[in-house]
Amino acid sequence: MKTFRNISAADAHTLLAEPRAQLIDIRDEYAFNEGHIERAQRIDNNNVGDFIATADKAAPLIVCCYHGISSQSAAQFFIEQGFDEVYSLSGGFEGWKISFPNVR
Repeated sequence: MKTFRNISAADAHTLLAEPRAQLIDIRDEYAFNEGHIERAQRIDNNNVGDFIATADKAAPLIVCCYHGISSQSAAQFFIEQGFDEVYSLSGGFEGWKISFPNVR
């Protein structure tokens, strides 16, 4: 069975240099609006179906949440939806801010 992989903020930053790499943020709207990683697309129950229908399932997909916990189950969900290469951002957005305080 395919599964997602965890990815560090540093490795995610490198992967996001690839134009095809996708980044989704599953935090609530308020948290997302307060700050998010550049290029992140906010996904929730209202737009996840549209994302799945239109996303490039062969392109790398990074899932971000608050602390890297919820993103693990979400990442596995995207694997089950047919995405080939899915990552859960270790430490979530909070970990990203520590590693890249000036890159948001």
